[in-house]
Amino acid sequence: MTLLLRDAEPGDFNQILLLNQESVHFLSPLTAQRLALLHGLATCHRVAEHDGRVSAFLLAFAQGSDYDSPNYQWFAQRYERFLYVDRIVVDAAFQGQGIAARLYQDLFALARSAGLPRITLEIDSDPPNPVSARFHARYGFAEVGTQRVAGGAKQVSLQSLMVDGAPGAL
Repeated sequence: MTLLLRDAEPGDFNQILLLNQESVHFLSPLTAQRLALLHGLATCHRVAEHDGRVSAFLLAFAQGSDYDSPNYQWFAQRYERFLYVDRIVVDAAFQGQGIAARLYQDLFALARSAGLPRITLEIDSDPPNPVSARFHARYGFAEVGTQRVAGGAKQVSLQSLMVDGAPGAL
């Protein structure tokens, strides 16, 4: 099987929606209309493809986007220049094969080339998402805040990493 990283296209949306649904307990739900809107706003919307099948996707936004996510807005109020990872999802059948790491390498290269010094994201802390917490800890992401979202149903750990590897402190 060969892995191809490429920009997402509208023809990928059905597979992206299925992947999002597979992990919706850690993500915001997506409809086709919402995905099309986010795709248009995104700075980076990439997929990993195995033999014609989308096995993973990453959706990220730079500062200045009109994105209405409360987590994105939290970062926008604090940082001038950043790239916010809204979601990264790897199909359960392909997890543990380094696909998320490849997508992040791609994202870090994009941030460097665009002069964006900081990558930001959130990880569910209540209820917890230990797989995401371990994955992001390996890169050195650090908590810079917390907030309750989804009508108070979830708490997230707001995380930051300087692209050059410096700690992600405010």
